[in-house]
Amino acid sequence: MIAPQLTPQESAVAQQQTNQSLSIAEKNLEAARGKNLNAAQSDLVSKIRSFIKDAREAAQISDWSRARSLAKKAQILAEELAASL
Repeated sequence: MIAPQLTPQESAVAQQQTNQSLSIAEKNLEAARGKNLNAAQSDLVSKIRSFIKDAREAAQISDWSRARSLAKKAQILAEELAASL
């Protein structure tokens, strides 16, 4: 897979944004823990976990562009989940 080449500064920003999005997503997932979720909410939890896992894998290989994108998706879905609780 060919990742777009980021400058060191762009990589640092993407890394920071990735970590911030993952933190928000995980905080919102934590809010759902122990609650009775409906089918749509359970599906969202599954998708969020998948995006978090994929973002972490991308981060491990320093694919910060992909990691940031996946983490942002996790964050958006987690915010949607938190709003529906």
